[in-house]
Amino acid sequence: MIAIVSPAKTLDFETRIDGERTKARLFGDAKELLEKMKEKSEEDLQQMMSISDNLASLNVERFQAFSSRHTEKNSKQAMYAFQGDVYVGLDAASFDESDVAYAQDHFRILSGLYGLLRPLDAIQPYRLEMGTSVYVNGSKNLYDYWGDKIAKKLRRDLREQGDNTLINLASQEYFKAVDLKELKANVIDVDFKDYKNGEYKIISFFAKKARGLMSRYIIKNKITDVEDLKAFNYEDYYFDEESSNANLFAFKRG
Repeated sequence: MIAIVSPAKTLDFETRIDGERTKARLFGDAKELLEKMKEKSEEDLQQMMSISDNLASLNVERFQAFSSRHTEKNSKQAMYAFQGDVYVGLDAASFDESDVAYAQDHFRILSGLYGLLRPLDAIQPYRLEMGTSVYVNGSKNLYDYWGDKIAKKLRRDLREQGDNTLINLASQEYFKAVDLKELKANVIDVDFKDYKNGEYKIISFFAKKARGLMSRYIIKNKITDVEDLKAFNYEDYYFDEESSNANLFAFKRG
């Protein structure tokens, strides 16, 4: 089993994390993409990613400073570098050695720049959302650029586990980068709904955090059987059997 999530726009490269660092396995493709991004001006980034002047300026600086070597000074392990709602729920800083080891095999982060990341893969600061239109070697956007590369890595990881189940905890924008025909896996989507104003609905902030909580639940409990996901009860969520099916696990709260 592998659980997959989106990255976050918010980053923390101030808090240092000691320990093992691994190399992103699609870094060769990332370097090619980086060369294209280094050509972009602040105005280009504003238009491409609909970001402010300040963010455009910051990310021009980031791309220009990007090094082909990831060191302890310029990089950080992906699982700890990303912040935001999903990663608040994940709370990776509290993981022990056995949790980290399990996560390295069973947890993946999609990335516009790096394609697919393992928790301990070293990354440098960047912002490049998967939905960005950027022309690289004939590709009109990042979905075209990554093609089936991400799915092939996931398929190989699943095969090495002797398993064929992917738990999709990523956003629609990012999960579109996974070529399902190439993946050839059993994909289970997960919904989280909260009770508000007399009905159950997906509330973005809570749903994002819940994706991190579910990831944490999988990692802390070393889950390998999908049926065990139904017992997820962090922060009062419970399995909603009526709204679920073989490829959708629904959870409610309230």
